[in-house]
Amino acid sequence: MERPDFWQIESAHFDRGVQTICGVDEAGAGPLAGRVYAAAVILPRGWDAPYLNDSKKVTEKRREILYEKIIQAAESYAIAWADEKEIDEINILNARMLAMERAIQALDKTPDLALIDGNRSTGITCPNETVVKGDARSASIAAASILAKVARDRYMLEQAALYPQYAFERHKGYPTKLHYERLREHGPSPIHRLTFLKKL
Repeated sequence: MERPDFWQIESAHFDRGVQTICGVDEAGAGPLAGRVYAAAVILPRGWDAPYLNDSKKVTEKRREILYEKIIQAAESYAIAWADEKEIDEINILNARMLAMERAIQALDKTPDLALIDGNRSTGITCPNETVVKGDARSASIAAASILAKVARDRYMLEQAALYPQYAFERHKGYPTKLHYERLREHGPSPIHRLTFLKKL
């Protein structure tokens, strides 16, 4: 799998004296239902693993394997979320930032710098740098993207057992044709984001 030097961004900061860097990413901004998840990860310098990349470019099976490798190797990691009620209340952009901030604050080591996937870091209280497409450019952010994605998928499987009529196990809450069909048939569940259902 082609990808650039995954430690180039971190190394530039290490070279100027930054000691501890965490990568931060989120999963689940687009679905119609459920929480948005975020993860923050501090990796040992230079750590890598086969197939480590943006979670969207990795198969589900490989994500599960990477998840275990990352949590075993990480100097510190944390997974957090904002729920559907918070998303409806403060909007998805702010809820994404809230989940990221919660993940950073839950680390048991305080990072000198957080590398945030994307182009926005409103509400992040520690020193930070945004990295556009960071999950395909930075090992730390890629690791965070894997943890956030796997954690959210596992949560949606739990919700599928609670609300089997929506087939969450198949679409994970994303706006698929099947999901809209089930929504029209059954109406929203307690975990649907009501502000996302304008099309119904």
